[in-house]
Amino acid sequence: MYYRNAHCAVVVYDITQAASLEKARTWIRELQRQADPSIVIALCGNKADLAARRQVTQEEAKKYAEEEGLMWCETSAKTGEGVVDIFTTIAKKLPLSAPPPSRTGGPRGGPSGSARQGVDLNRQAASQNGGEACNC
Repeated sequence: MYYRNAHCAVVVYDITQAASLEKARTWIRELQRQADPSIVIALCGNKADLAARRQVTQEEAKKYAEEEGLMWCETSAKTGEGVVDIFTTIAKKLPLSAPPPSRTGGPRGGPSGSARQGVDLNRQAASQNGGEACNC
């Protein structure tokens, strides 16, 4: 798992496999120990389209997310259900600007002292209608 300088993380588990939630808990503990304390973490149950085969209840996952201060959702990568919603919710929690990364230079590094631009959801909506480039 790579999370250096990450402002958010989406930890995904399979709602049809109870063991995948246990593995997600391990990844979340790692993030809580090692990542920046201000990181936004979302716990995301995938395969909502297979709810009939569910092994992880929504109540169990929501309770864990609340106890750990995580965002929670369920999605379906197959149908796209909930995917836009979780990323939109995450984007709303992120600051519009953040301190520059600890390292400068490199392909994404930019000049020293420049602030990282956050996600401006209003600009994105305008760009879809007005043809401007995405700000993310």
